Parts: sequence; C-alpha cells; structure tokens
Amino acid sequence: MSYKQVAERSGSPRAWRSVGNILNKNKDPKLPCHRVIKSDGTIGGYRRGVKEKARRLQQEGVLIKKGKFIF
Repeated sequence: MSYKQVAERSGSPRAWRSVGNILNKNKDPKLPCHRVIKSDGTIGGYRRGVKEKARRLQQEGVLIKKGKFIF
C-alpha cells in the first residue's frame, strides 16, 4: 500500500504525510512499516534506512529495479 492509501483507509485521505511521520516513529518491529511505499512506486523512507527497507522487501520476494517496485 502507499502512504496515501493508508491515509484514505484511515478516513483521512489527505493525511499521507502524517502516515509517513507516524510510521517513522514506530519502534515495534512486528508492524510491517517497510511495506508502505510512495504512490509513484518508489521505496520512500524508512526508520532503519532505505537500504534496509529494500533488503527486507527483497527478502520477502518483492522485486526492485532502479528504486521502483516490480509487481
């Protein structure tokens, strides 16, 4: 899902930046924050670093080419 989709599902369709800020503050490794991406298909930020986000996604079987996801 994208940050925008998470915001829409929460009932606040224009709060995508807030979603990103909330996920960035999350310290619980059980919540899959690394699975939320930008609307344009790029990785976006991650509390533990973009490289770690990409590594975790690739470990889960997601293909990434030139910073974008391939589904």
